[in-house]
Formats: sequence, structure tokens, C-alpha cells
Amino acid sequence: MASDSPDELRIAVAHGGVLGCASVVREAGLWVLPLDDHVHVALQPHGHVSPHGGCTCVSHWGEADVSAGRVCLVDALAQLLLCLGEDAFFAALESALRLRRLTRAELSRLKSRIAESRSWLVELAGAESESGLESLMKVRMHRLGIALAAQVEIVGVGRVDFVLGDRLIIEVDGRPGHEGGESRHKDRVRDAAAAGLGFDTLRFDYALVVHDWPLVEAAILEKCRRGLHLDSWAEGVREAAGAGAV
Repeated sequence: MASDSPDELRIAVAHGGVLGCASVVREAGLWVLPLDDHVHVALQPHGHVSPHGGCTCVSHWGEADVSAGRVCLVDALAQLLLCLGEDAFFAALESALRLRRLTRAELSRLKSRIAESRSWLVELAGAESESGLESLMKVRMHRLGIALAAQVEIVGVGRVDFVLGDRLIIEVDGRPGHEGGESRHKDRVRDAAAAGLGFDTLRFDYALVVHDWPLVEAAILEKCRRGLHLDSWAEGVREAAGAGAV
């Protein structure tokens, strides 16, 4: 959700700088992990903070391109990486790519603005993720050495968020009101249809992905450990069932 820019801009000016980091990213309508709701203020390298009442601002010192009281989106994303970390940066970057807020030249400049050790984040980012939750799933699985096929169309089921291996569907539900009865029923129908085709489904909501990631990771890794994401597992079950049939 975009920030209340007039108020945030006024606060940034009172603080002695311009809007930066997460404030600019939120204002652009990009997906941002809700790690804080502070006003982020960019200041020149030798800038000075001005005391103002009730200040909870987060200050960022450094050179940046400024226009209309804000740093540019490239500089805001670079600041966000240092401030809120890789996951928040990656989700915001993929949101920007999906909404076509960055040109190829700007993406290249962003890559040059961040540490080389983190350039893989820019290389991994794409425009296919439909929510920040999907971006978080993608980048966190990548760190574990697990590749996911995204936005896969399965005949008889529809488009699913991810497929891991041959037969493990991973869905992340972050849409407002998605836990309503009708949406929940549709999900169950899809899961049943997928099961009828030999797929297994793991479904995670916003709270799990954002606030209880270790539980999500453990569930996925256990499926992989047992080979439940591979066709060979399903074939073995069918063979065992056939051998035991009377």
C-alpha cells in the first residue's frame, strides 16, 4: 500500500532530508515486508538531522539522485537492501519488475549500486511472482539450493504458484479475504483435482510465510527428504499397491 506521501514528505523535510528507502518503495505501490512503519529519510553524506517532535525516522546517509523531495527508486531499493535485508529487497524488486517500474538500464544501475556478493538477487529476480509472498518463497528456496517452477499451468487444476520437482505443488495464499469460505472451498477443490492427477499440495498463508518460516521450510524439506516431490515415489507406491492386491 502506498504511503501517505504529503505527511511523510513533510516529516522527511523536518528531519533534514528527503524521502528514501522503504518510504519511497511503499509510495511507489511496491510490496514491502511490514517490518516497520517508520519514515525513512535520505540525507547527504555530511547532512545534519534536525530535531523534531515525536521523531521515529530512520536516517540513511549517502549520495543519491533526488527529485521532488525523494530519492529515485533505484537508490531507494539499494538503501532498502542495507536497511531491511535481502528478503525485503528481493520482494520489492520483483514487485517493481512485475509493475514495470524499472527499465533495463535502471536494473543494471541497481546491480552496480549493491555489493557484488549480493548481485545474485538482481540476477534471480523476475516479473512472474504475483505477490511478495511468492517472492519470499522463491528467494528462500533458492538459498536452500531448491529450484521452483513458477506459475505452472496444470490441465484440470489451473495455474499454481510453484511446482517443486515432478509432483509437489506449493501454494502461497496472501490475497485479502482469501480465507473466506468460498475461496477456501475452491482451494480444496483444486487440491483434490491435483491429488487425482498424482500431485501433492502444500499450502501456506501470509502468517506462516512471514512469521513462521521455519515451520514452512521444515515441511518442504521433509517432503524432499522422503522423495515425495518425485515421480519415482508415486511409481513405487503404485507398484507396492499392485503387489499387495488380491
